[in-house]
Amino acid sequence: MLPAFTSLRHFSTTTMRRAASEFRMTVPWGEVRGQVWGPSNGRPVLCLHGWADNCGTFSTLVPLLPKDWRFVAIDFPGHGLSSHRPDGCLYTFPLYVADVRRVVEALQWKQFSIIGHSMGGNVAGIFSALYPEMVDAVVLLDNYGYLPTQMTEMFKNMRKGINDQIHYDNKTDERKERVYTYEKAKERLKAANPSLSDQSADILLERAVREVEGGFLFSRDFRINLKNIVNNNMEQCLHMLSLVKARVMLLLAKDGLFKTFTLPNGYGDLIQKSWVDQKATILNIEGDHHIHLNKPESVASIITDFLQSHSLDETENQSSKL
Repeated sequence: MLPAFTSLRHFSTTTMRRAASEFRMTVPWGEVRGQVWGPSNGRPVLCLHGWADNCGTFSTLVPLLPKDWRFVAIDFPGHGLSSHRPDGCLYTFPLYVADVRRVVEALQWKQFSIIGHSMGGNVAGIFSALYPEMVDAVVLLDNYGYLPTQMTEMFKNMRKGINDQIHYDNKTDERKERVYTYEKAKERLKAANPSLSDQSADILLERAVREVEGGFLFSRDFRINLKNIVNNNMEQCLHMLSLVKARVMLLLAKDGLFKTFTLPNGYGDLIQKSWVDQKATILNIEGDHHIHLNKPESVASIITDFLQSHSLDETENQSSKL
């Protein structure tokens, strides 16, 4: 084991002061992995990471949140230490939503809160629309909860995604996994995610690579890079948003995803207006796309206050019914 990994374990148990236990859950194609913090009877909060990240993205944030809450952060299938989907299977948002449903079923959570970063926030948005009775509060970290696609692009994406998958399946004998030194793996991760600090990259690499003879392999499934064949247009996204019953807070980083990611014309203004109509809280904060990992102290108290205010509202509502 490299010294970098040894030092990371020391960082996790001393600097953070809250050791996480490993979450493992059997699914038909293998297992879903993750991390757990807090007492089993604590307020349930599910943490969903972004595309190509893993549950380590919450490793610096959760220790700054209430210690009597129960946090479960999962590695989505094909990410981190979770199993890859079966051969021939596509990675789509509906399947990620089904993964969440499997997890909360296994946890026996009837109602819970969600903190979702980037892609994880989009999964949270869809889940909260499909199962509004199960979600009491949502924190969206640098995402709008839904990612619309222009109608003209939806079927182009579907065609490309299907073709890419078939091409990948037919090239089984030609696939070669590249072995990296730890530093080269870190360089590659940071090149794909320029917002990551050095320490944040080390944290993600704990679950993003596995050690083999001669170096390290990335553990994520290459197929997560293939075009997503299931997209929603603006009308569908806004309809899903209207179905959400949870209290919602959007934390949008000023130097985050939407500074570089192109959205359909007018979508940003329209989705924010729709969230305001739903009485959501929208805050623009200084920072980058991984602000919750790089500088968790910038958002921890905001998230705690929002989720605690929800708990107070629920208590007052219950008292008024007595």
